[in-house]
Amino acid sequence: MSALPAKPGLRHSVPEWYSNNHQLSATAQHERDVSNVIRQEGRSLRDKTNCETTWDERDTSRRLSDRAWDVARWKETLETCAQKVDKEMEALTLSKEQTEQALAATAVPLEVSSECLTLRDGRRGYELVIDPVDEQLKKEVALIEKVQQVLQQHIDEAFEQLCLLQEARQHLTADLQDKMDALDIDMSCLSLTIKSPEISLKINPTRIPSGSSTPQEWVQFSQYNVAQAQQAMQVSQQMREDMSLTRAQLQNELDTQRRATEFALRKRNHHEEQARNELEWQINNTEDEMAEMESDIHGLDADLQAKTAFLKLAHTRLENRTNRPGMDLCRDEVQHGLINEVHQLESTIMALEQKLSEAQHSLQKMRLHHSRMLQDLSRKQEALSLEQRSLSTRARLSSTSCTDKTPVPLVPLTNSSGRSNLQLLAQ
Repeated sequence: MSALPAKPGLRHSVPEWYSNNHQLSATAQHERDVSNVIRQEGRSLRDKTNCETTWDERDTSRRLSDRAWDVARWKETLETCAQKVDKEMEALTLSKEQTEQALAATAVPLEVSSECLTLRDGRRGYELVIDPVDEQLKKEVALIEKVQQVLQQHIDEAFEQLCLLQEARQHLTADLQDKMDALDIDMSCLSLTIKSPEISLKINPTRIPSGSSTPQEWVQFSQYNVAQAQQAMQVSQQMREDMSLTRAQLQNELDTQRRATEFALRKRNHHEEQARNELEWQINNTEDEMAEMESDIHGLDADLQAKTAFLKLAHTRLENRTNRPGMDLCRDEVQHGLINEVHQLESTIMALEQKLSEAQHSLQKMRLHHSRMLQDLSRKQEALSLEQRSLSTRARLSSTSCTDKTPVPLVPLTNSSGRSNLQLLAQ
């Protein structure tokens, strides 16, 4: 019988077998020891972090409560100060109205002249010019103010102080609104718990928002607003104490100045109409030229597309003729003619594209200038409308005589929006 063949593979000795078993047992023991240490450390870390998390949340809630109390205290302070400002504004408004009674006789001429100046200040661009109308109106205002200087000074000071009080009131209102919003947010945060349905993870919640302030700046801001309001109220109280009614007789005649001002207005109105008509003529001609240019651009573009089609045809013929076999692949007259045709078409297309670009650039420039002319026409029409409104406004002076002894009713001063200052202050 033949001997059995030996099995292939590496065979280990008995000592190696024992060594491997010992190594496996030692490794298992080591891994169990490491696992036990990690479990103990994990339990310790859980206990520690649970305590820290609980105390941190309670400390944050306490700080939120303290912060809400501070905000509520400042909110009450701002509300009290705002109420005092409102009362002072009412008192100063009443004192200002009493002073305006002395100017009732000249209120209409002064208001009309000032309104005309205000209207003409609404002109824009190159229409805002210093013309004879401005000079005549300013002379007229100066003539009226010559007999009203003292009273008008008191009125202006009172009006400016009302503006300052209104500004201080707005600052207080804005700060108060911010305090109310911040208080609502802090109270909402204070009411949140880990079981609240609206809590979630946020992206970069620890970032410092732009425009953030320090606690010192926060306190100083409210202190500054309250201090500014108190200072404005002190000045207003002193002004009311110093304000006295001074009565003066109307001694100047406004007819000559009024006629000169109205003549300057009519002359300026005529010049505005001439400039407007000229500009409208230029706009119409430019629009006609733009229409013709657009038509030519369409023609150039259509011709360019047609030339491109011919170029495609020549390219296709050249490419197809490269497939001729053997000696028939000849550089014949047809080949030379097609090459010349391609070169000629490419040159033609380049010229057409250049001319099309020039035409489009010219059209764009005309459109830009057309837009500028339309803007200038709008300003001229607006200026003309303001001149006509000024003439209509001055028509009120024809019914008012400087020597009229009848009392003139008090006309509330209005701003450019047509709303009286008292209406604004009451809001």
